[in-house]
Amino acid sequence: MNLLKTSLLNGIAVVIKISAMFVVNKILAVYVGPAGYAAISQFQNFIQMVITFAGTAINTGVVKYTAEYDEDKEKQRKLWQTAGSMVVICSLLLMVLIILFKKTIIIYLFHSTEYQLILIWFAIFLIFFSFNALLIAILNGKGDINKLVTANIIGSLFALAVTSLLAIKFGLKGALIASSIYQSLNLVVTIVLCYRTDWFKFKYVFGKIDKSIANKLSVFALMALVSVFVGNIVQIWLRKIIIAEFGMSYAGYWDAMNKLSDGYLMLVGSILSVYYVPKLSKLQKYAEIKKEVYYGYKWILPLTVITCLAIFILKEWIVRLLFTDQFLPMLQLLSWQLLGDVIKIGSWILSFMMLSKAMTKIFIGTEVFFALSVIPLTIFFIKIWGFKGVAIAFTINYLIYWIVCSYLAFRKLKEI
Repeated sequence: MNLLKTSLLNGIAVVIKISAMFVVNKILAVYVGPAGYAAISQFQNFIQMVITFAGTAINTGVVKYTAEYDEDKEKQRKLWQTAGSMVVICSLLLMVLIILFKKTIIIYLFHSTEYQLILIWFAIFLIFFSFNALLIAILNGKGDINKLVTANIIGSLFALAVTSLLAIKFGLKGALIASSIYQSLNLVVTIVLCYRTDWFKFKYVFGKIDKSIANKLSVFALMALVSVFVGNIVQIWLRKIIIAEFGMSYAGYWDAMNKLSDGYLMLVGSILSVYYVPKLSKLQKYAEIKKEVYYGYKWILPLTVITCLAIFILKEWIVRLLFTDQFLPMLQLLSWQLLGDVIKIGSWILSFMMLSKAMTKIFIGTEVFFALSVIPLTIFFIKIWGFKGVAIAFTINYLIYWIVCSYLAFRKLKEI
């Protein structure tokens, strides 16, 4: 597996995923508007936190050790059995907790008791999503890019079909139901793809928990839990600040800007995830790791800059195409957001390197500090520049994060 081949194959899946996502965003923009858009994003932040606790937190470790144990099939199976059992336990526990506390959760998210049934749907489907994510991680670690691409493409089409149908038919409530269930439906397809391989049997993904492997996975779980949990809590917090200062519609503009960023950065992020974690996991020497990181900067950063420049030039046309005229106020954020996205990708390359080398303390420390530091920066810059201050805070925060990570990560590498 090399960067060019991975980029081309994965690019097919990502282009389809981005296209499907933007079609969904257009439908949501038309049928729920900016305020509804903010409500959906609020619920999606909650979903991301829950599925991470349900088991997806260990998936980076599953990718790493599946690749690392490639010559030891017995050890691979112990890894998968341990991971699968951890997913079952965590998913079932969370399912019970969500159902028991559904009223409290829904009031916190929406200040209303109207959508409790949606939480029940999500709780029931949670275990299916978690197992789908686990199988995807195994395919990634095995380097089976063709099946990984196929699974991702079909998953994107499921998301498009389910979200579009439910949002058009039932509006905001339908969109929230879709967010709860569509990712779980991918499990059937992923099982079919895995079933055709020579390594897959159901008994390999359930079994006794190996304590030594569980301890190794727990390191990655801790890093992912901190990153995702803190990141999504901060997103919810920032959304509440924006709503308090400017109103619900402005929170929708901000969420739309984030969705636009997520779309065009998805290709870069997926390349880092699919290529860098398995690749860097196998490298042990400082010079080799450093060379691989610089190779990423040589090709990935220029691609990001070109993409951002194109978006800036076509900004009004893009907003009208992907959203509606109602969302044009989001352009106030665009210049600073695009600059911040370039800086963000620069920092991501180092973040994936820290993940692959299990630099737990550095990763967790920087993730927590800089996830939280954006809040006071946002409050400060809003007071000076108004709504634009949200994007300025985002950019300044990521610039400092990149500088700090560069220093700490390379200093730690020299000790390996």
